[in-house]
Amino acid sequence: MPGHRAPAAGFEAPFEMLGACHERVERMLRLLASLQQHVQAQGWDESVASAARDVMRYFDLAAPLHHEDEERHVFPPLLKGGDAVLRRLVQSLQQDHRDMEAAWVAARGVLASVAQAPPRGWVHFSPQETATLTGFAELYDRHLRDEDGLVYPAALAGLSPAALRAMSADMMRRRGLDPG
Repeated sequence: MPGHRAPAAGFEAPFEMLGACHERVERMLRLLASLQQHVQAQGWDESVASAARDVMRYFDLAAPLHHEDEERHVFPPLLKGGDAVLRRLVQSLQQDHRDMEAAWVAARGVLASVAQAPPRGWVHFSPQETATLTGFAELYDRHLRDEDGLVYPAALAGLSPAALRAMSADMMRRRGLDPG
């Protein structure tokens, strides 16, 4: 099963960084799908465990920070804006974040079961486990398209250079980096 490579983007361009995060989400979701296909075709092996750990690491660490970036810097100006359609879309995206968080708890449980050697006699994911993993991945599809296609451009257009610098500094600080 193939590994992954992170796209290069720096915090000095926060919306490029957010876009790069979306690319990583998509890469992790492809890895999740590959993991499921591999288990179905060949069963468990160390590549399954490694892929499960990679997916868990991303969605445990990076995804919550990314969602917080959006909740702090992308969504608030749009919620205060005059475009009612955009406000409703942002409210829907905020609900998606809550739904993704809940779905991740269940998906993580499934992945944790194969991150180590599964119990003797385990052959493949049950239909419920498959539905849990697939449902988690499906939550992201429309969400990413709406953010990339509508929300990010609208938010970027409305933020001043000073607001972008503050966004960048906050993103760095919350990740333990020196914004100075």
